[in-house]
Amino acid sequence: MNLIKKTLLFITLPMKFIQDHFKAMLFLLLLFLLFAPKSEQELTSNNLEEIALVGPIMDATEIVNRIDEVANNDSIKGVLLSVNSPGGAVAPSLEIAYAIKRLKEKKPVVVYAKGTIASGSYYASIWADEIMANPGSMVGSIGVIMQGADISDLMSKLGIKTQSVQAGKYKRIGTPDRAWRDYEVNELNKVIQGTYEMFTQDVAKARGLDISIRDTYANAHIFTAAQAKEIGLIDSLGVGYDARAKVVKLSGVSDPVWNKEDKFDKLLKKLSASTAMTLHTYFPAITLK
Repeated sequence: MNLIKKTLLFITLPMKFIQDHFKAMLFLLLLFLLFAPKSEQELTSNNLEEIALVGPIMDATEIVNRIDEVANNDSIKGVLLSVNSPGGAVAPSLEIAYAIKRLKEKKPVVVYAKGTIASGSYYASIWADEIMANPGSMVGSIGVIMQGADISDLMSKLGIKTQSVQAGKYKRIGTPDRAWRDYEVNELNKVIQGTYEMFTQDVAKARGLDISIRDTYANAHIFTAAQAKEIGLIDSLGVGYDARAKVVKLSGVSDPVWNKEDKFDKLLKKLSASTAMTLHTYFPAITLK
C-alpha cells in the first residue's frame, strides 16, 4: 500500500505543479521559443562583432560599455559599427568617439553608414579605421546648435506668468517664457563656437583634413555619400555586405562568425530611441548638428 501511495504521489505532485503554474510555464515556453537560438551557428562563439548606433544620441552608457567589453574580449578580432543616426548631445557623442578610438588601438574597426551619419553620429565615428557609406546615405552636418521656443505670446493668451528667483546674470538662459536677451545669446554663442572649434579640430585630426579649409567640409554642410568621399569625410562607398567583408579582411579571420543581436535588446533599443526623440523635442539642449 505504501508503495502504491508513493508511486501515485510521484505522479500527482508534478501534475498538481503543472496545474498550479500552467500560465507561468506557458509564458516561459513562449519566451524560449521566441528568443532561443535557431541554429547551430547562433550557439557558436562569434569572432566578429557588429554594434548598432541607431537614433538620436542622448545617452551613451550602454553602447560605450558594449564597445569596451568588445575591446577587452580577445576572441573578437574585428568590429563593425553600423550607424543610422541624426546625431545628438555633445557629451555622449564624444564618449562614443573616444570609446571607438580606444577600441581601434586593439582591433580593426569599420564604420558603416547605412542611412544617416551626421553631426554627433559622425563625430562618434571619426576614429575608425575606415568609414564606409551606403551610396544613398546622408553624411556631414558638422555643426552645433542650441534651439528653444519662445512661448510668451501663448502664455499671455492663456493668462500664465512665470516667476523665479536666481543668482547669477545668466541663470535664466534658454528659458522659453520670453525672448532671449542679446547678452544671453552672446553667452550661448560663446559655448556654441567653442564646441564647434573642438568638433572641427577633432574631425580634421582624425580624418587628416586641413583645418584651414574646414568651411568646405564642416559649416553644417550636408553631403551625399559620393560627395563626402570626394572631400575626405568617408573612405569608401558600399552596402552592408561590403562593410562586413571589409571587417573580415582587416581582422584576418578565416572563418567569420558574427554576433546575433538579442531580439529583446533590439526591441528595447527601438523604444529607447523613440523616447529619446520625444524628450529631445520638448527639452532643448546643445546638440551637434
